[in-house]
Amino acid sequence: MTGLLCSPLPVLLLLLWPWETQPQFAGPGCRAGPLDLVFVIDSSRSVRPFEFETMRQFLVGLLRSLDVGPNATRVGVIQYSSQVQSVFPLSAFSRREDMERAIRALVPLAQGTMTGLAIQYAMNVAFSVAEGARPPEARVPRVAVIVTDGRPQDRVAEVAAQARARGIEIYAVGVQRADVGSLRAMASPPLDEHVFLVDSFDLIQEFGLQFQGQLCGKDLCAEGEHGCQHQCVSARGTFHCTCNPGYQLAADNKSCLAIDHCGFGNHSCQHECVSTFGGPQCRCREGHVLMPDGRSCQARDLCNGVDHGCEYQCVSEGLSYHCLCPEGRQLLADGKSCNRCREGHVDLVLLVDGSKSVRPQNFELVKRFVNQIVDFLDVSPEGTRVGLVQFSSRVRTEFPLGRYGTAAEVKQAVLAVEYMERGTMTGLALRHMVEHSFSEAQGARPRALNVPRVGLVFTDGRSQDDISVWAARAKEEGIVMYAVGVGKAVEEELRKIASEPAELHVSYSPDFGTMTHLLENLKGSICPEEGISAGTELRSPCECESLVEFQGRTLGALESLTQKLVQLTARLEDLENQLAIQK
Repeated sequence: MTGLLCSPLPVLLLLLWPWETQPQFAGPGCRAGPLDLVFVIDSSRSVRPFEFETMRQFLVGLLRSLDVGPNATRVGVIQYSSQVQSVFPLSAFSRREDMERAIRALVPLAQGTMTGLAIQYAMNVAFSVAEGARPPEARVPRVAVIVTDGRPQDRVAEVAAQARARGIEIYAVGVQRADVGSLRAMASPPLDEHVFLVDSFDLIQEFGLQFQGQLCGKDLCAEGEHGCQHQCVSARGTFHCTCNPGYQLAADNKSCLAIDHCGFGNHSCQHECVSTFGGPQCRCREGHVLMPDGRSCQARDLCNGVDHGCEYQCVSEGLSYHCLCPEGRQLLADGKSCNRCREGHVDLVLLVDGSKSVRPQNFELVKRFVNQIVDFLDVSPEGTRVGLVQFSSRVRTEFPLGRYGTAAEVKQAVLAVEYMERGTMTGLALRHMVEHSFSEAQGARPRALNVPRVGLVFTDGRSQDDISVWAARAKEEGIVMYAVGVGKAVEEELRKIASEPAELHVSYSPDFGTMTHLLENLKGSICPEEGISAGTELRSPCECESLVEFQGRTLGALESLTQKLVQLTARLEDLENQLAIQK
């Protein structure tokens, strides 16, 4: 190392040299390699004002002996008591004058003595690259000097060991009441070179600024006779050779050999291994991409990498792709679009969660989502009818099935819906849907017409009432149920609400902003299957054939009731006769 401090020892060796016996240096005593140096200063209430002032002067004097600069010694200062405060990080100043100004403006915290917390802050924050420390590969020594006057109020041994394991060299300077055991637990080995104890803050000046001759060793790398092929690294009284990336040190400890990382046979690449200066790198064959593990390969998903234009689903096939449509819908001639729900008839009721947890801006996204569903439906009195119910702590029909006859009218009504807020009574909403929303009075078509009834519940959280009874009742009534959950929606509740199989009737999105991807699944699911109602001609109940059919059903029902009445009358007469006999 060729910096001001020629070994990890210098910072505290400088403190050992008597202040009185040598002159003070206003500038750096020796110029060697770089150093990242952080002072960790105890400013607890036990440090009296005049003692803290003595420590401040000590720091200012110490700074004047350092070769400060971005490429030389970087200095940071933190103080601690019951909390930790950064006075200035390693990257803050490159001039000694600016550092001195910051130290002179320092105000003590005057609280407890959380030394362990301070060491943890130094390790995780003060010595981070973001705070100005040089990266580990730069091999710049990291030195922490802890100055304290008391016993720590937290544990220091474990966190200090972690800091040392990360390459931070720790010097522990104790004053007056400092606990020697704690100092030894914090400091780096050898302890006799890293632990120091003085009787008072006045005597801290005995750790003077005498670097020259004592701290600056000979830089063997600078003398040019080291023989290293690539790089020479100085240490106190010695040196060692290192190699550039992609090379390894030969047996003579001086020459460098190119590394064939792939030749070792342990690269774990699924397809191909390529040796680079930085090490082995895996490469995939054409038509495949490298997975995040850096080793595995997967067939390239062109559906994610190109604007495929598939309306419903894109299926990747290595170097090509094709589009699919959901069951019951056909791919059109363009190879991308699917025929729409134009031939089927559906009575669709949407139950929308308007509770407080949704929030106004997200409720607007929900309304937009509902209108996107409406876009792929054939909304008309003879085609698909749409109703909307909002629920929170109460339930409100925004518009029933029979009110609007066009998609434009439905979408306009959706945009006009006002957010309710309050609770989440999903069970109450399901009951309302079963008892009212699918009634003929609300616009649902008679069951005899065999028009599918579909309920879609949209919610973002757990229901505040029981849903099981009315979720089951809805399915018993022949309503095909879909559940769409967002955010904190509970999967168990979504499955209870939805029809079987749950995989086709339950959809989930982690947040409101990304829920539009659910549309493709819903498009294919809500469209009725062929044979149920697709292509069914709806007849007016006022037409002659319909009247005859209705009359026939009515007469049949009356005849059945008459027969039951005759049987009941006979039964009553028999009971009367039995009572008369008993008397």
